[in-house]
Amino acid sequence: MLNAVNPELKSKLSDRLGQEGLPDDASSYLREPRGRWQGKGLVVAPATTQEVAAVVRLCDRAAVGIIPYGGGTGLVGGQITESDPAPVILSLHRMAAIRAVHPQENAMEVEAGAILADIQAAAEGADRLFPLSLASEGSARIGGLLATNAGGLNVIRYGNARAQCLGLEVVMADGTVWHGLSRLRKDNTGYDLRDLMIGAEGTLGIITAATLKLMPRPVETATALIAVPDPAAALDLLALAGAQLGETVSAFELIHRQGFDFLAEAGIDHPRPLDAVPEWCVLTEVGLGAGQDAQGALEALFAAAQQRGLARDGTIAQSLQQARDLWTIRESIPAANRAIGAVSSHDISLPLSAIPDFIAQAPGRLAEVGDFRINCFGHLGDGNLHYNVFPRPGRSRADHADKRAAVKRAVHDLTHEMGGSVSAEHGVGRLKVADLERYADPVKLATMRAIKQALDPRCILNPGAVLRGW
Repeated sequence: MLNAVNPELKSKLSDRLGQEGLPDDASSYLREPRGRWQGKGLVVAPATTQEVAAVVRLCDRAAVGIIPYGGGTGLVGGQITESDPAPVILSLHRMAAIRAVHPQENAMEVEAGAILADIQAAAEGADRLFPLSLASEGSARIGGLLATNAGGLNVIRYGNARAQCLGLEVVMADGTVWHGLSRLRKDNTGYDLRDLMIGAEGTLGIITAATLKLMPRPVETATALIAVPDPAAALDLLALAGAQLGETVSAFELIHRQGFDFLAEAGIDHPRPLDAVPEWCVLTEVGLGAGQDAQGALEALFAAAQQRGLARDGTIAQSLQQARDLWTIRESIPAANRAIGAVSSHDISLPLSAIPDFIAQAPGRLAEVGDFRINCFGHLGDGNLHYNVFPRPGRSRADHADKRAAVKRAVHDLTHEMGGSVSAEHGVGRLKVADLERYADPVKLATMRAIKQALDPRCILNPGAVLRGW
């Protein structure tokens, strides 16, 4: 049974962390990006791993919950709670140092509060690439990205956050510190605690630092927007790209015309690279080494796609600015979605071959619930769709509040029936706890609960996230 933060604990935390460790204005930590929850709790901001450990020890003794807080960009409520008792919200924003860069080893050691864009810049300064990339990279912090095993645009080539991490430093539930900041590529000495902590959303330990894997920077890159007849053709184009370009394909994004329509409806200015807005298109990028012709590689791909009836129109960026303009379209769609206001948003993944059937069947399932618009887009290269459901023009998401649960159920049921996952890259948080219970394998759930009990017996770490009642 957990307790609320009381004056005695607040006083002890203040004594340990000092004035800077208890921010005066905590309002920004008590809301989340979609505005669906208003949180509660005492915000603390330790500056070192030792201070994080001290906070955890104090909360453990007082039986007070702790919610680790990175950049606050999570979309499933993992960083916020409305439930009593009020927890400690542990912000890592003061722990943002790039501790070391090892170019010869393609490795970098950073603190958990480091912002992703700053990590990317530090890697670039060493003529290396840290390839994790997503829309919130200007504010998202690496501790939260690892805790949720974030995905983003480049998963097809470089993998999720887990694949880009070599080691971790973690404060455990009793305040002890696991010093696992290894730069080794091979280490078969027992259970892989790194992989256990990554994706655990702060429920098993608090990530305070990480050793990240760097990559060589592609020297020659090229970007193309290609109009395709339908999602099945997009999949065939992906296979063709793999056959012709191998693992040099860095991104392969599927976009429906609804995304373009929403940009216009929201008044968001954007480039118009094709004469006519296509029903479906893909945005792809390749990155090659020095002396290789990325532009020519995409031109050959486009020509082969046209011969096979997989491409109806397209454009290949002729400059870095044109490439940025193409990416502006994809990166602006989430902002347009927020302006329109989704009834329900879904971060799902499917076996690649099931994606066309899912896209064909899902509107019929939703029609049984109500009359909606659908914006389907996402990372086709790794099977991750953002399948978002919106009201018709003239109506708002508030008009469909009573149908939100049914909409989510319809999308998630079909996803599960087709062998997919109801959380591809955003995590479980508090939003999808019931979904995890409904769709997860029972043995998996039982094992997760056993691990939680073993590592956090007082259940103070991010209570209510991922597992109910914990």
